[in-house]
Amino acid sequence: MKIQAEALLFDNDGTLISSMESVYRCWRRWAEEYGITAEDFARVELHGRPAVEIIAELLPAEKIPEALARIEQLEVEDVPGGVVVLPGTKELVTSLPRSRWAVVTSATRPLAEARLHEVGIDFPVMIAANDITRGKPDPEPFLLAAERLGVDPARCVVFEDAPAGLASGRAAGMITVALTTTHTADELSADYVVKDLSAVSAQAIDGGVELTARD
Repeated sequence: MKIQAEALLFDNDGTLISSMESVYRCWRRWAEEYGITAEDFARVELHGRPAVEIIAELLPAEKIPEALARIEQLEVEDVPGGVVVLPGTKELVTSLPRSRWAVVTSATRPLAEARLHEVGIDFPVMIAANDITRGKPDPEPFLLAAERLGVDPARCVVFEDAPAGLASGRAAGMITVALTTTHTADELSADYVVKDLSAVSAQAIDGGVELTARD
């Protein structure tokens, strides 16, 4: 598979890095602190969604600001030792022109930055939960990333591991590449599916990037 694009847009957790053990550890502690039953907590999808949306399903509106600050505190404190870089990430992003890629995450900016800095990834542009009004699966995060990079959304490639993120990329009119790092291939709807970023290589070309991917 070869794709020519103007920019590459990467989800963070489950795509570039993995902090899933930390995520579940912190959210379980948070749920206990706020008296949320295991049954109620188990019904909520955590992965690929902004924390504020998760909290809104579990707590009344007046408690959201305090609860949001608390989960961010727990997760930032848990970053050291709680994050691993996924295969192929550093090789791919370091091969890209800095004007041609961005991180698009459902996490808050302080948390996403802490996780990426922990594993030594220097990103040029980030769209985080703080920057948007509607999170994935809405197209707003990816459209904003394309705008910040000054590129045509239709010439962007989205790399995602979660159904909500892939839906966001599709709604933005972008090419989607699914990674089977957290979901099986039959759970993911995308233009292309790869195991992880080690299956993808990139070469800078005039006006963009040429991608080669192996199944």
